[in-house]
Amino acid sequence: MPSMRPSGLAGGLALAIAGSTASIAADIRQSPEPVDYVRVCDAYGSRFFYLPGTTTCLRVHAKARSEVRFYNFGQNENAWGDRDSDGAEWRTSAYLHFDARTETEFGTLRTYVELSQKIANGDESTSIEKNYIHWGGLLAGYHRSRFDFFRGYASDAQISSVSDLTTNMLSYTASFAEGLSATLAAEQRTERETSLGLDGGTESFGGTRVPDAVVRLRSTQDWGKAQIMGALHQVYPGTDYTSATGSNDTLLGWAAGAGVKLDFTAFGGKTLAALQVVYTHGASGYGSTDWTDLITDAVWDGRRTKATKTLNLTSGLWHKFDDFTLALEAGYHKVDAGTDDFDFTQWSTTANLLWEPVKGLKMGPELQYRDLNYKNAAGLDDTYEVFGTLRFQRSF
Repeated sequence: MPSMRPSGLAGGLALAIAGSTASIAADIRQSPEPVDYVRVCDAYGSRFFYLPGTTTCLRVHAKARSEVRFYNFGQNENAWGDRDSDGAEWRTSAYLHFDARTETEFGTLRTYVELSQKIANGDESTSIEKNYIHWGGLLAGYHRSRFDFFRGYASDAQISSVSDLTTNMLSYTASFAEGLSATLAAEQRTERETSLGLDGGTESFGGTRVPDAVVRLRSTQDWGKAQIMGALHQVYPGTDYTSATGSNDTLLGWAAGAGVKLDFTAFGGKTLAALQVVYTHGASGYGSTDWTDLITDAVWDGRRTKATKTLNLTSGLWHKFDDFTLALEAGYHKVDAGTDDFDFTQWSTTANLLWEPVKGLKMGPELQYRDLNYKNAAGLDDTYEVFGTLRFQRSF
């Protein structure tokens, strides 16, 4: 019987396949190549890991938030009394955080990026919440102002009594013994501008010439923190203001403040308490980042440009018991603009109660009240505002 041998092209293919199969089988029998598994990095706290092949530790975490906001339903005119205004809004937000750290001979090199996407009443926006490089005592990028100390215990509230600003900056912090540190920073001026008052309205600033200068001295102890801070702020009028007044006065505004935060155990749970005072002279944006439209940095009184002065008192209490946290805040602001047209007082309070049935999951209501009292010459009626929020949030 003739032998069945492959011939020609078919035979060559058969021999090649047979050879490849044998080779693959031999490779399978060999030990697999080692895999560079992700390693835990415990030098900076929990949930950091080494980037494969590097000495850089990375932490990735995220936050999802969904809330219903009920806009001002206080004294008329309010959002509910205006047929063309939204009285309620559903908002969803997503936050993504990247925290990368590497040890160097000059200290820890840290890069932090926080991104967010928000959808409110169908309108979508994406933004950078923070973005900075921190190396030893040097920090450059988009970071919370070095002036701000007590930023409130209510997260992303509709109204606020405190200054809580993220801005571009270049800063340096020197650390000393006994928990003491000193910081000097140059910060973007435009983030702190309010407006310039004229009869019948307000005008904007001119272009930036110099950044704001901020300095702070902070003490960090077992019982909490204390800080004193100051800032210089150039009041540089724009063309509309100088044309209307015939004056190109440039003022040097300033702000000074002090605050203390306490961390202790009371009533069977963890408690935080804070008290802060800030005085501003031509730098109202350092007193609060949530003023009414009437606020100014300076006012034309008919003869000269006069700096607006503000006094700002804020306090807060936060307490955790079982699976609940309670936050209370209050603030008082007195504004003296040099003319009655822009003088007013404002006080506000915030309360929220959040339930955390599972670690990282929080839900609960928030209620806020703000009272505004204007000088008669302002042409505005005294009023009060009420805001409500129902919030759901998961961090992981």
